[in-house]
Amino acid sequence: MTSPILVTGAAGFIGMHVAERLLDQGRPVVGVDCFNAYYDPSLKEARAARLEGRTGFDMVRADIAEPEAMAELVRSRGVKRIIHLAAQAGVRYSLENPFAYERSNLAGHLSILEAARHNGVEHLVYASSSSVYGARPLTDAGFREDDPTVSPVSLYAATKRSCELLSASYAHLYQIPQSGLRIFTVYGPMGRPDMAYFKFTNAIARGEPIEVYGQGQMARDFTYIDDIIDGVVALIDAPPQNGGHEMYNIGDSRPIGLMDMISTLEACLGVTAQKIMKPMQPGDVPATYADISKLNARIGFKPKVMLEDGLERFAAWWKDFYGDLAA
Repeated sequence: MTSPILVTGAAGFIGMHVAERLLDQGRPVVGVDCFNAYYDPSLKEARAARLEGRTGFDMVRADIAEPEAMAELVRSRGVKRIIHLAAQAGVRYSLENPFAYERSNLAGHLSILEAARHNGVEHLVYASSSSVYGARPLTDAGFREDDPTVSPVSLYAATKRSCELLSASYAHLYQIPQSGLRIFTVYGPMGRPDMAYFKFTNAIARGEPIEVYGQGQMARDFTYIDDIIDGVVALIDAPPQNGGHEMYNIGDSRPIGLMDMISTLEACLGVTAQKIMKPMQPGDVPATYADISKLNARIGFKPKVMLEDGLERFAAWWKDFYGDLAA
């Protein structure tokens, strides 16, 4: 029997979609998630429900920061490939609960590395973040993997960069093939409620104004979930040579201004939002812009879904999941 692929964070936004795509391909998956309450656990349960009961899938409810449990899981299931997506997300939450990031992102990543080290894992693909690039203005050139990443402006970014360094050292010491993905702003159905487009939709549904940070002057490389999944799933079959470690940007490579995103969302929802302009929040960055040439060269990665189509799909899902807009 084909050994299963371990997907951590399988009840999360990206993790559920990755597991679903792998199952669609007929590949067995072991998912692991701790179902924490950072945001509404009912959404995580709904994601898990889409996976549970499918042939070839098994969900394990566990904390990745428990090294013995992760090592035993990898050993007992014969796992040879891992897609590690579990992490404590959110820039602003890191100001309130920093130790959640120390446990999930640092101890959790180290647990996965140790499990891979002692059980002959053939490829570990893990999620990093565009946040590692720090506060950079939007220019006509995208962020490149060899750009400096020495000035994180949030604890979240610092932990993600630390994970990259841990992986680089384990690849060097123990020849564990690893691919890190610096993921740019992901959106779409069943997404994270702490993301701006999701929060805006919730506020509009309640007839409340939306808070627009950075005076609306920020820009993001909004990337539709299906495009992210295309890249993640293709990359698991393309490990670096000779136990190496590679970093890749994965994003849409078409940064869009925050106000343009809001106007597109308003059109999809059929509602004009009331807006309260706010200053930049601590830890936020003004812009993100992915240069994806390296990932394109490796696996032919090329995003397909435009923001208008992606937000339309999100709005349709939101109305189906939560009920139509009250506004």
